[in-house]
Amino acid sequence: MEINVDIGNEKIGRYLKENQDRFLDFWEEQIIVHYEKDNKELIRRNGFLMYQIITNSISEEFSEYEVKLLAHKVAQERADANVNIGEFVYNVNLGRSIIIKYINLSGLSAEELQPIIEIINNQFDIFCYYAVTKYTEIINERLRERNLFISQTHKDRLSILGQMSSSFVHEFRNPLTSVMGFIKLLNHDYPNLPYLDVISKELEQLKFRITQFLHTSKMNILAESTNEDITIHLLIDEVLDFLYPSIVDGNIQVTSSIDDDIKIYGDRIELKQVFLNLLMNAIDAVCEEENPRKITIYSKIENHQTHICISNNGPTIYPETVKIIFEPFFTTKKLGTGIGLFVCKNIVEKNNGEISCVSKDHLTTFKISFPNNTK
Repeated sequence: MEINVDIGNEKIGRYLKENQDRFLDFWEEQIIVHYEKDNKELIRRNGFLMYQIITNSISEEFSEYEVKLLAHKVAQERADANVNIGEFVYNVNLGRSIIIKYINLSGLSAEELQPIIEIINNQFDIFCYYAVTKYTEIINERLRERNLFISQTHKDRLSILGQMSSSFVHEFRNPLTSVMGFIKLLNHDYPNLPYLDVISKELEQLKFRITQFLHTSKMNILAESTNEDITIHLLIDEVLDFLYPSIVDGNIQVTSSIDDDIKIYGDRIELKQVFLNLLMNAIDAVCEEENPRKITIYSKIENHQTHICISNNGPTIYPETVKIIFEPFFTTKKLGTGIGLFVCKNIVEKNNGEISCVSKDHLTTFKISFPNNTK
């Protein structure tokens, strides 16, 4: 039996036009609408436009451009209304189901309806594709602009805070330098005077914290670097000597196995501050636990990079925290400033390196990686 497609299409096109209002009323009763956000008249208008496109596509030549224009219009309206795109897709597919249900009642045979149903499905598929794609583009662009604004605002706040803290710290640093100088004179004139070594160590710690604030206030505009080849195990030994009182007081077992030949090209003073800060954090972490307190420092070379790792068996850091642990002013300590790891990251990156953190099974490891032979 030969099927006359044109006659079938014409009949369905006429049938849909005659039942247009019934279709829209039935569809409108079932769609998801947010009355506080949605414009119901606009939704019905868009439904009417899509219905016309479907009707015309059946009896006339298909125009993908018209579908694309309507899809982009609706996507913009959905984004402006801040409505979930999933509800929009549901409403569209509901319209598809109702139209197919209606044409099944037209009296045409299944063979006559098949090509018409394919046209309808194709139009709805294209419409959903363009609408969802455009909606996603709009939302992503808005998120990008919002993140850019937040980032810029954050930088502005950091800049203002940096200027304030830099001024304050410089004022604080001058009398501190005088006190440290007089302590050295006292130690020279009265070498047996008790507690001078303790006072000197505490002042050095205070000086370190002040230096952290200076690095934060200046961000990446730090003092001119004096780069040199640094023997890492000697630098680590210096830091451990400085922290020896805290290590003994915390009854901490520190194991260092840095290859004697490993050298890094960078600013010695800045990198010393990095290792000092990481080891101070490790000491604070293991002191939160009652188990045997252990800190391990080791090195390895792989993939043309030198890795220096500092591990501790303190509390595990949650994955969500690891993701933001290097952000400024984020801290898990009650009295923490949240600038230590931020400063470490800036210094390491300034010296062409990378820093990362991995924490699981009560073992937290900070890894600093530098390219080999970087000069």
